[in-house]
Amino acid sequence: MTLEAKPWFERLLHPNSLTLYRVAAVPLLVVLLLTPGRFTAFLAALVFSLAAITDFLDGFMARRMGLVSQFGKIMDPLADKLLISSAFIMLVGLGRVEAWIVCVILGRELAITGLRSIMASGGADVAATTLAKWKTGFQIGALIPLLLHYPYLGLDFHMLGTWVLWVAVLLTVWSGVDYVLRARKLIL
Repeated sequence: MTLEAKPWFERLLHPNSLTLYRVAAVPLLVVLLLTPGRFTAFLAALVFSLAAITDFLDGFMARRMGLVSQFGKIMDPLADKLLISSAFIMLVGLGRVEAWIVCVILGRELAITGLRSIMASGGADVAATTLAKWKTGFQIGALIPLLLHYPYLGLDFHMLGTWVLWVAVLLTVWSGVDYVLRARKLIL
C-alpha cells in the first residue's frame, strides 16, 4: 500500500512525515525566538523538544516497520542539522551562546556531511557512529535548557545548558576527528 493510499492517521505517523515535521518546526522555532520573553522561551523549548523527539521516533519506526527509504536516509540527518543549526544561530543572536562555539559546531557538521558524502561514494559505511549519536544527544540536551533560558522552579536553566554545551562541544570535536580518521584513506 502506498503512502497516499494509507489512512490519514498512518500518514501522520509515517517516519517520513515525522522528518518533515522537524523541518516544519524550524520556522515556528525561529519566530518564537524573534520575540524573546519567558513565555515564548518556554514555547520555543517545547517546540524544539517535540521536534527532537521525532528524530528518535522516525528512525525507530522506519527500522521497526521496514519503512527505511532513500528519502529518509537523506532528509533525516538534514532535518536534524536544520533544526539544531537554526536553534544555535538564533541563540547567538539572543546573546545566549558564544558565536565561536556555534561556528565550531556548524563547521563540524558541514565538514562531516561533505566527508560522509565522499565516504559514501567510495562505498564506505557512513552510518552515524555511537560517538556522533552522543554528540547529537548532548547538543539537544544543551539546547533545551538554553532555549528555556529563564529560571524555573529555582533552577538556572541557562547555566545548566551552558555546562551541557561544553560537553557537547567536546563530543562534537571528538566525533569530527573520529570521522576524519575513519576517512583518511579516501582523503589522501
